[in-house]
Amino acid sequence: MTIRVLIADDQQLVRTGFQMILDAQPDMEVVAAVSDGAEAVSEARRLRPDVCLLDIRMPKLDGLEVTRVLAGPGVENPMRVVIVTTFDLDEYVYGALRSGATGFLLKDSGPTLLIEAVRAAAAGDALVSPSITVRLLQHLAQPRRRAAPPSNDPLTDRELDVVRLVARGRTNQEVAGELFVSLSTVKTHLGSIQAKLGVRNRVEIAAWAWESGVVS
Repeated sequence: MTIRVLIADDQQLVRTGFQMILDAQPDMEVVAAVSDGAEAVSEARRLRPDVCLLDIRMPKLDGLEVTRVLAGPGVENPMRVVIVTTFDLDEYVYGALRSGATGFLLKDSGPTLLIEAVRAAAAGDALVSPSITVRLLQHLAQPRRRAAPPSNDPLTDRELDVVRLVARGRTNQEVAGELFVSLSTVKTHLGSIQAKLGVRNRVEIAAWAWESGVVS
């Protein structure tokens, strides 16, 4: 199955470079490459790509607003969004993740990470890189550190184990290996965790873990 991708970036060189990398993959096709956020929303709604690859800073609508429109809370049939940023400590990225993005990467991360991020998003997963995502979440959580919110249905000890590993950037397969459980068991735990925390993906699980002090 071909992964259909929309690219939105105000720099033509970036758009061209990303498109060349993704179109070279046998399982990917760039269906649109646009230069501003308003056009990104319009084309995404028209084409319904599998993954939207968005820059943070764009004319008309920035990546944060585009993410809210396409994937934010309350959006019917939300799209899968991967945010691209120049800065690894950019608070707009945190906001984008909270607005529904499934992952992010740096513009200079290289072709391999770009391809992995798109494939992860298309599969309904998120790219949580220990070298980038965890450092960002940890940095942003420090000033607003607080106790975990009360819950009528608290996480079990095993679910907390899963949360800690996800927050440290482990994939589902790695979580299964470290906890000596099956991949299907990990997916079951993740579904339960998302329901209890009221979050939609593993990136939001990681954000919750750093904010609440579950990971330090």
